[in-house]
Amino acid sequence: MTGASKHLDIRLERVYSVGPHAGAGYRILVDRLWPRGVSKSEAGLDEWAKDVAPSTALRRWYGHDVQRFEEFARRYRAELTQPPASIALRHLAEVAEKRTVVMLTATRDIEHSGAWVLLQSLLRTK
Repeated sequence: MTGASKHLDIRLERVYSVGPHAGAGYRILVDRLWPRGVSKSEAGLDEWAKDVAPSTALRRWYGHDVQRFEEFARRYRAELTQPPASIALRHLAEVAEKRTVVMLTATRDIEHSGAWVLLQSLLRTK
């Protein structure tokens, strides 16, 4: 097989810590719920990818309980293989092949979040 794998430029940031045009890139909110206290104009989004976020049932089960994170991540990765999440994941990967992507989330603990699992899944697709 020939050809080199393209490096994806994907960043993960809190929606509260960046201004609407801070940093270059295609800005995508990857949470199912709209972040509290942020107007749509303040967010400066290019896209809101609700379908790629963990399902409501999984999000509620997890409840940001760090002790459940490994199981949450396993279940979420399984969700990402099924439509509509798989379609949304493929779309994000296609956008990331062409330009810098800034994934935005409202969660405080990014390393124990769905957004973190999503980032790792996207980086593994290449």
